[in-house]
Amino acid sequence: MAVATAQDNNDRAPAPQPADRASAGSLADRNFANVMRDGGRQQHGERAHRKLVARNVRLAHKLAHARDHKLPHGRTDRVRRYTRPRLRAENRELAQKLHRLSGSATATGGGSAASPQLESIAACESGGDPHSIGGGGAFRGKYQFTYGTWASVGGSGDPAAASEAEQDKRAQMLMAKSGSSPWPVCGQ
Repeated sequence: MAVATAQDNNDRAPAPQPADRASAGSLADRNFANVMRDGGRQQHGERAHRKLVARNVRLAHKLAHARDHKLPHGRTDRVRRYTRPRLRAENRELAQKLHRLSGSATATGGGSAASPQLESIAACESGGDPHSIGGGGAFRGKYQFTYGTWASVGGSGDPAAASEAEQDKRAQMLMAKSGSSPWPVCGQ
């Protein structure tokens, strides 16, 4: 029996040497790095999806407001299930509809009453979004007014809560009073 046991021990694979342990450790390190990388990719994908959904909802609200409609209940939840390519396509379509609608409103005398220079400033400051809030809440509305600047041209309350037409009017007043200096970057 003792001879058979010695024979069995010789047939077994040799015990791992320190070099084999090191390669096993680096394999674990690589697996960990791959998991971390894949987790980062997943987080990036989720973040990109959330941004596309937010843009879709924002565009849909603008379009509904321009048409004096309301969005259907539960639309946001439905849009969250869309794939990123579908969201991109729908966002392009919504933006085109909004652009066409705003173009026809301007042609008929409605829409924004802002001059081309003010429209350019608004596009630079807020992307033309009258509800935009930037600078940690200090800059508000389509033209990124501060509360003080807003009050100096007769505005009251929150500039971002005012109608787009009122923001255009107050920006025109500010432009007549101070030129483009209140917008040192976008006014150039």
